[in-house]
Parts: sequence; C-alpha cells; structure tokens
Amino acid sequence: MCGFAGVVNFNGVPVERPRLERMAKSLFHRGPDDGGFYQEGPVGLCFRRLSILDLSPAAHQPMLSANGNFVMVFNGEIYNYLELRHELESLGRRFKSQGDSEVLLQAYEVWGKECLSKLNGMWAFLIYDRARGVIFGARDRFGVKPLYRYRFGSGLCLASEIKAIRASGTYQGGINWKVASRFLLQGALDEDDQTFYEDIQAIKPGTAFEVSSDGRWTEWSYWSIGSGQPMAVEDPVAEFQRLFEDAVALRMRSDVPVGVCLSGGLDSTSIICSMARTKQRSKIESDKPLLAFCYMPDEYDEKRFIADTLEQTRATLKVLHTTPSGLWDRLTRFLWFQDEPVHSMTALIGYELMELAATNGVKVVLNGQGADETAAGYFNYFRDYWRTLAMDGRLQDMWSEVGGYTSLHGGSRVSHVMEACKQACQWELFRLSPYHHYIAGKRRAAIQANPWFSRDLVSSITADDLSGMDGRIGTSLRRSVERTPLPTYLRVEDRNSMAHSVEARLPFMDYRLVSFLFSLPMEWKLRGGWNKFILREAMRGRIPESVRVRPDKMGFPTPVNKWLADDLYKPLKDVLSSQEARERGIYKIDEVLKDLDRHQQGSVDVSGRLFDIAQFETWAENMKRDPLSVA
Repeated sequence: MCGFAGVVNFNGVPVERPRLERMAKSLFHRGPDDGGFYQEGPVGLCFRRLSILDLSPAAHQPMLSANGNFVMVFNGEIYNYLELRHELESLGRRFKSQGDSEVLLQAYEVWGKECLSKLNGMWAFLIYDRARGVIFGARDRFGVKPLYRYRFGSGLCLASEIKAIRASGTYQGGINWKVASRFLLQGALDEDDQTFYEDIQAIKPGTAFEVSSDGRWTEWSYWSIGSGQPMAVEDPVAEFQRLFEDAVALRMRSDVPVGVCLSGGLDSTSIICSMARTKQRSKIESDKPLLAFCYMPDEYDEKRFIADTLEQTRATLKVLHTTPSGLWDRLTRFLWFQDEPVHSMTALIGYELMELAATNGVKVVLNGQGADETAAGYFNYFRDYWRTLAMDGRLQDMWSEVGGYTSLHGGSRVSHVMEACKQACQWELFRLSPYHHYIAGKRRAAIQANPWFSRDLVSSITADDLSGMDGRIGTSLRRSVERTPLPTYLRVEDRNSMAHSVEARLPFMDYRLVSFLFSLPMEWKLRGGWNKFILREAMRGRIPESVRVRPDKMGFPTPVNKWLADDLYKPLKDVLSSQEARERGIYKIDEVLKDLDRHQQGSVDVSGRLFDIAQFETWAENMKRDPLSVA
C-alpha cells in the first residue's frame, strides 16, 4: 500500500527536514500517489502513499487524530476495516474518511495495544503519542509488510525498506558477514531478524514495540501460531471453504482494479475461481473480466490447466514474455528494490509479472503465497509425515500412507518405509548430547570442505541451527512459516509488487485460515499421495477437476540451469571473473569457474549456487552506490 520512515533523536535535537525528504524519496515507488511529513522536535515521520482505499485527500498521511494527540503512518491493509468501523461507530466514534487508515488510528485510540488482536490484514505502522512522547508500532502476524530499525549514536531510524535507512545519512555500517556467509554457503535467507547490513534489523513478525524519546525500547510478541494441537472440527472441509471464501472476498475490497497471478497450480487456481464467485455474488464490475497474469516457459507447459481455469472464470489472460538476457539485464535494478539477495532467479519472474500488472492498470494483485507452508504443499513434507508416524509407533498407518504415495508418484514402497524408520531412529538419537554434537561436527566439516570459498568465510559460520527441531511434521511446518522459506517469499513478494506500485494480497495468509490449518490433524493435509488434501477436498466442484487432481507442482518455474549454461554463460563468467569478485577475497575463483564450465558441459548442475554468487556480487556493488540512485 505505502512506505514510511521515521527518525527519533534521543538527544532532543530536532529532526532535519532534508533527512526526511531523502528517506521519502527512496520510498517513492511504494507510494507515487501522495506524500507527507510530520516534524515535532526530535521526532520526524515521512510517508509515501499508494491509494487503494479512499482515494480522497481525507486519507492523507501522516494522519492526525481528531484531538491532535496521535500521529500515524501506516503501510498495509486492514481487510476487516468495515466491520471495525461499525463497531467503533457503535461506541460513538465518527469518521472523516472512508478507508482503513483512520479505522486503525481510532482503534488504537479506543483499545490501545489491544487493537492488534482485532485486526485482520497486513500491516506495519507507527503511532506517535505526543502526550507521552512514545512511538507505538507493530508488524502483522506473519510479516507480510516490512519494517526495519537501525540504532545510531544519538537516535533511531525506522523504515519500510532498508534503503530508506541508508538514505537517512545516519547509516555507517557495512556488510553483515555472518548473514552473507550463511547465504553463500548454505543458501540461508531471512531466518531471523538480522539483515545483510550490519546493525539493521527487521522487526519480527507478530511483534509490537514502544520507543520513548529518551531511547527506551520495549517489544513483545502479541501473536503466534500456537501449539497446533489437533482439535475436533465437525466438518473441516466446510470450515475451510467458509474461511477461504471470506479471506478472498475481504482481499477484493478495493477502490482500484484487482487482478491475480495465475499459474496452472492448485493455489492460484483456487484464488481466481473464488474471485470469480465473489464478483458474481456482489456484482463487482460485472462488465469487466478478471485480469490474470502468468508466465509460461516452453520447458514447463501448464497451458492445459490454465485454459480450463480461464474457461470456468471467463478471466482475461495476460502472458509475460521475457528472455534470459532480459532478466539478467534487470538484475541490478531488481536487487536495488529487494535490498537483499533472493532465493532464486524465479523471483525475477515475479518482479516482471508485477510490472505486467501495473502496465495493464491493475494496482492490487492476489497471489498464493503461504499455501504450501501452511497446508503442506512441498513434497519433503511427505517424508516428514512418514517419519512422524514411525516415531509415534503407527507403523501400519505409515505403510498405508507410503503405499498411497507410491501408487500415485511411483518409487519403492519398501525403500521409503525403511528410510522413514531410519530417520525416526536418528531423530531419537539426536536427543542425546553426544549424537547431537556428532551431527553438528559432520555439518561443520561439510561446510568447511566447500571448495568455492576461502577459509576465512567458511570458518565464520556454524552448522545449521536445528534448535527446537524434533523431526516431526508439525514442527517442520511451523519452521517453514516462521523461519524458512516463507519469510523470504513474503519479503520478495512485497518488494516485487511495490517496485511497480502494486499491492500484493495473500488470501492464504489470513490468520484465521492459518490458525485453523494448524489445528487440524495432519491427515487433513497429507493423505496417501496427495498434498494439501483439505484444499483439494474443499475445491471439489469449485475449480477445474484437471487442476484439483494434478499430482505435480510447478508454480512459476524458470529453466535457470539451461539459461546459465547457454544465454547467460558469458555474462555470468564476466561477473565471476571480475576484479571486484577477486578483490572480495572470499572466493576461490578458479574453482568456481571450473565448475561453471562443468555446468555448461552438463556434467554437474550448480545453477543455484552460481546465481547466488552472481547476485551477491551485484548486490554488493549496489551497496556502494547512493541509495537514491536507481540503476
């Protein structure tokens, strides 16, 4: 929706307007429709607005409360703002605007910190309590919307993106090598509150905080997924249908056009079909078709599934046409918007899909992030489930589940069962300290044996942090939501969409739906060879059957292994052999180039690791530039 930043000088010195102007300029892409500033002594706020709800000046930010006691900057959407508005009006509150921003501000006035439990949406906001001299802020339950902080010598910066902190003129740090080395050696991203920049931290999802004018910082967690213990539900399929349909309907509330990113998969198909039903029920722009945006490389053909969906929804398809060299040429600009490296080259496809939406006049796009991590969509979850059944002594159930899987996907039933039992024993041994240290030592040795990187880099990190892991499927799913991979996907989604002044909304991240899914017994997520079982059952008769029963999974894939061996071989080699990369002092360049040639010849596939180095080098060069210079 928007972007904001704030500065608090703890020494009482007034915040300079030029500092706020530079921060706001760095966030222009997040809000090209309007902007504003608030300065009062040592507190300064700036804001850029992307108008989605209430396009009038009445929704201008920074927003002051009617009594002048509170000042707010807010990025995101409160999807249930109409319901909250009615509740507040019943308490005697009156409104000047028609959108969700004033609803949030008045909710805080009435309920204080407890307003957070009433919100359904995505948000990051700051509210300055002028009387107390305190800023209250919060980030939504899953961290769909970003918020960063940086403590400098005499104050604090808070901002929607890291580049705004860098633009403030207060930032003096460099590369956070602890984070960078974990990424280069293990592919780790966004697993905690640390960033690639020294001393810049992300506010954790589900966290609220207060900071006083003298620098006292207090933060607390106001929500978590919970225990995820199974509970009795009379009709899980009907309950899922109810929650999902409402989640989609709420996210279609907009005063600007709404579209959808469509692959041929289960998640996006479920969303667009629900959107079509919502339009039909409410007669939303009934004369205008839904716009769907997709990418269909020849190597991954999903045309048949997409065609079936278009026939059912009567949506209009807009197809992204791009090339490997075109994507590569945009890598520098893409990483400027992202602020940090990403998980794969697929993220560039998302970036261009959002641009396609913007060029077609769409400012809100619904997308399917979160479904895989909450409803068990990845295939590794099958192994986690079988292992859990073995650990619980449910060997007959495990045998049956593995049989269902091999009937659908192939493979050896006996081999899968034996491997699950072996892993179950290993996780039981992992409880013992000597075995735990043995495994940690093996992981450390594997890291240190990496032939691509210098001794200094490999010695700077430890093995993967497995604290809190117990080998069970429920723990694996929770880790997927809270640590990896979902936080990275949410970060990429936000930056990709906002780079083109488009707002991405994610129905599967509705906290009611997530809480419900984590309360269900696991057999509602994985059954036989079917992942996301409850979603498939809930969509029976609601989406094309060809999509509902397809056993494979693609998303928006890219044949990056082929690209790096062909079209992108030379530009990649130029980056890897550049003077900057050699002077970085962390690579064994000759070994990397040798494996690049082996990749080109087809003897190995190291495409992901090669792209990681290429983008890290590109990002590191971006870091040297003025954050206001968009390449």
